[in-house]
Amino acid sequence: MKNNSALNNSMDSTCMVADEICIPDSKFPRIVVIGGGFAGLALVEKLRHQKLQVVLFDKNNFHQFQPLLYQVATSALEPDSIVFPFRKQFNGYKNVVFRLVEVEEIQPSSNVIITNKGNVNYDYLVLATGTSTNFFGLDKIAQNSLGMKDIRDSLNIRHMMLQNLEQAAITCNDEERDALTNFVIVGGGPAGVEMAGALAEFRKYILPKDYPEYPSSIMNIYLIEAIDELLSTMSDKASSKTLKYLENLNVNVLLNESVSDYDGAQVITKSGKSILAKNLIWTAGVKGQFPKGIDEKHVVRGNRIKTDSNLKVEGYENIFAIGDIAAIITEETPKGHPQVAQAAIQQGKYLGNSILNIIKDKPIKPFQYSDKGSLATVGKRKAVADLGQFKFAGYFAWLLWSIVHLMSISGFRNRLMVGFNWAVSYFTYEKSNRVIIRNFKNNNTIVKPKASNLETISKNNN
Repeated sequence: MKNNSALNNSMDSTCMVADEICIPDSKFPRIVVIGGGFAGLALVEKLRHQKLQVVLFDKNNFHQFQPLLYQVATSALEPDSIVFPFRKQFNGYKNVVFRLVEVEEIQPSSNVIITNKGNVNYDYLVLATGTSTNFFGLDKIAQNSLGMKDIRDSLNIRHMMLQNLEQAAITCNDEERDALTNFVIVGGGPAGVEMAGALAEFRKYILPKDYPEYPSSIMNIYLIEAIDELLSTMSDKASSKTLKYLENLNVNVLLNESVSDYDGAQVITKSGKSILAKNLIWTAGVKGQFPKGIDEKHVVRGNRIKTDSNLKVEGYENIFAIGDIAAIITEETPKGHPQVAQAAIQQGKYLGNSILNIIKDKPIKPFQYSDKGSLATVGKRKAVADLGQFKFAGYFAWLLWSIVHLMSISGFRNRLMVGFNWAVSYFTYEKSNRVIIRNFKNNNTIVKPKASNLETISKNNN
């Protein structure tokens, strides 16, 4: 065994230690990427094997495929089938370094990043930290509901759902049973629509087999959207077709409605409706998340960072932002580009080329987003697609959605696992992952309406 002196000498010869974080020494420019989502991962992939040192910081040690989080939440997929370890992803990338840390602050004046494990210097910094659930200042709702932004949220939803269904089989209190089996989804975008469709299929195909103690009709699903249409970023055809699909699945869609309060057991809407529900899933909005250190004057609506057309953060020469937190504000994009995976991936690849050109002192072209279309599924054999001038729905749209998502998952094994699960589900309507592997704490109690002008939605009037 080496003595401490020999070990220290060996480390000094291979590493440059900066306040406890060991980063291999390199003669090449160091690019630090914060966040390994779609944008950050695309950038790292673009810069692999280049004469650069690429350092990825992330609070997780894996990339997660967020478009399928709802399938983990509804027991269709196991969590490890949509996550992929960074170290496995970067195997063989000699210029890429991964460190499991949480970045707390950036000090642009000294090109230093402060993390919970120490400090690191950078030559170029790329913020790809993504978004978190936006509850719009509704603290009680934030405290008592669940978002769906990462794999832990999905597992919490799954365990909450299964535990509540089990408790509903135990209780003899009708009001308690109603609350335990009511599901409210807030937000009519792709995540909310897909979650509602998956829950409706769970109710139709799984509930009668697993819970013969009560009829499947006891499980009510509500989808609440603040404006007058679903999937507002897609075509009118996609919106109307989605509404029809959900209504055919007996989902209660409430348009032009919003949630004003939720105590964990009772949902109160802006118009005065009351829904007893111990399951509330919030998909109504997101906001950018990034460490301290960026001047607030460069932060725009949605807590996004304003950049120029080259994705450089305004006011800084060597800091860039990509993905959901980046906002290129122009006449064509007054709200920035859409916060979707394809935009993030394109920005990651673009910035990779741009950084190489900057280092070589070559000119760079402005970022141009190429919209390849939008897809959303509403259950088996039901989906909508907007591909340029082509707008269609039904089985072919669902097949296209399945192929695109399957091919986008990282790792052959993960694609195989997801494809196999989908094939089994297609022919058997089975969801095999209905296990409670850890308890989800839910101490909510039923609170009856306090005001007589509240319109209570119950099992009897649906």
